[in-house]
Amino acid sequence: MATKASRSAARLMMAPAVVLLLGWMLVPLIMTLWFSFRRYLPLRGGDLGWAGFDNYVRFVTSSSFWPAVQTTLVIVVGVLVITVCLGVLLAILLDQPMWGQGVVRILVIAPFFVMPTVSALVWKNMFMDPVNGLFAHLWRFFGAEPVSWLSDVATPSIIMIVSWQWLPFATLILLTAIQSLDSEQLEAAEMDGAPVLQRFIYIILPHLSRAITIVVLIQTIFLLAIFAEIFVTTGGAFGTRTLSYLIFQRVLESQNVGLGSAGGVYAIILANIVAIFLMRIVGKNLDN
Repeated sequence: MATKASRSAARLMMAPAVVLLLGWMLVPLIMTLWFSFRRYLPLRGGDLGWAGFDNYVRFVTSSSFWPAVQTTLVIVVGVLVITVCLGVLLAILLDQPMWGQGVVRILVIAPFFVMPTVSALVWKNMFMDPVNGLFAHLWRFFGAEPVSWLSDVATPSIIMIVSWQWLPFATLILLTAIQSLDSEQLEAAEMDGAPVLQRFIYIILPHLSRAITIVVLIQTIFLLAIFAEIFVTTGGAFGTRTLSYLIFQRVLESQNVGLGSAGGVYAIILANIVAIFLMRIVGKNLDN
């Protein structure tokens, strides 16, 4: 049993890490808030004084703001649908006894450890290149005209690339959940004559509901800030400019730190709204 002295010693040892973590989070946030109220143009005069809410009004009334928010949400929802559906399917398949099961699981999980920029470059040059890409050769083999993926169907292509990166994560979480399922329930249902689809709907899927909500929550938090894949592939063109990429353009390309900082505050607000909404869903699911 922990004594008062031991608890005090534990708090004292944890204090440096807590202070460092708070500083790591609060200092950039405070600087973002400060610059969002300033007219700060590094290459055009520097700090030009107080701007008030002018940066916020300009950013939200920009013709690029709402399309960027829409694109962000479309990519997030598309990736979630693909990774959750295919993740459930792969988790069920990987849970079946097979030859070389351990090697197959490692190969399925491996893409998650590839850097986003590297995977995006591989997809762009090796698979989606309209001249020398693998997909182009397949299209020509079947007598069809190759598709310019990153221009004609840019947003679905980004969704495909990001889904390939996040599918191993969803599969790993869902596979762990499936392995905790009591096999006696499935055996009893099978002996009662329940078909495969009913066993999946009434036994496996309810058991995976908590794992699915956790996957959705974690992936959404990271997907709202998607940037590297778009920067490497389309550069924000062809309708793929997300909110984070719009902020990047305002800060670095337009050299308007104040306007970009206001966009960062909007991104924080959007992420918190989505996180609170998802946390309520997760909380209800975990309470059941």
